[in-house]
Amino acid sequence: MTKEMVQADLDRLPEGYKTAEVDRLIERYVREKQDMSALRAYVLAEQQLHRIYFHTSLKQIRDVNERMKWLDGNLLFSDWWHTDENIRFVSDLNLETALEYARRYVTDSDPFIRRWGYVMFISKLCRSEAALHGILPLLHNDEHYYVQMAQAWLIAELTVFFPDEIYEWLPQSGLNYTITGRAVQKICDSYRIDTRMKVLFRTLRESLKHTAPTHKNTIPDNRTLL
Repeated sequence: MTKEMVQADLDRLPEGYKTAEVDRLIERYVREKQDMSALRAYVLAEQQLHRIYFHTSLKQIRDVNERMKWLDGNLLFSDWWHTDENIRFVSDLNLETALEYARRYVTDSDPFIRRWGYVMFISKLCRSEAALHGILPLLHNDEHYYVQMAQAWLIAELTVFFPDEIYEWLPQSGLNYTITGRAVQKICDSYRIDTRMKVLFRTLRESLKHTAPTHKNTIPDNRTLL
C-alpha cells in the first residue's frame, strides 16, 4: 500500500480525528492483509503514519519471535509514546530472548532505543525471579530524561512483584538520584504497592538524596531516519 493511498484514507476521516478512528483504519488494513512496507521511509518525518506502519505490520505477524525480529529491524522511534506502544506486542517473548535483545538496546546511541530496552519488560515479562535477576544488571546511569523515566517506571514495576528485593537493591545500585528519586516517586504513586512499603521507600528516598550521585539530564533531539 502506498503512502498516497494511506494519506487518502486519513483525509477521509472526520476533522480532528482521534486515535480510535486510526485504529479502526488499522483493523481494516489488517483484515485486508495490506503490506505497509512503503511507509517505512516516512514514519519519522510524518508521525500520523507511524502507528499505521507499526500496528498494521505487527498485528499481521502471529509469532512473537517474528514480531520481535520485525521490531528489531524497525527501531524507528521518535518519541516515548511510539516506543511504549509496542510493549504489548512482545509480552509473550521468552525471557532469555528478550534479555538478549535488551542488552544491545540499552547501550545504543539512540535514547529511544535505549528506552525500548527497558520498557519492553513492563508486562508479564518482568514477573519472575529470573526476570528480576536478568533485568537489574541492565540498569545503569543514563543522562537522557526519557531513558531515566523508563528506568524509573521499570524499577517501580519490579517493586510491585519484588518489593523487598528492590528496597535492598536500590541504595546499592549505583544509580543517580535523578533515576532513583523518580523510581521512588513512581513506587509511591502506585496503587499496587502497599502502604508499608511506600513508607519505607519514602524514608529511603531521603537517604538517597544525600548518598546517590546526581546527574544532569537532557531531552534528546528529534530522531532522523538514516
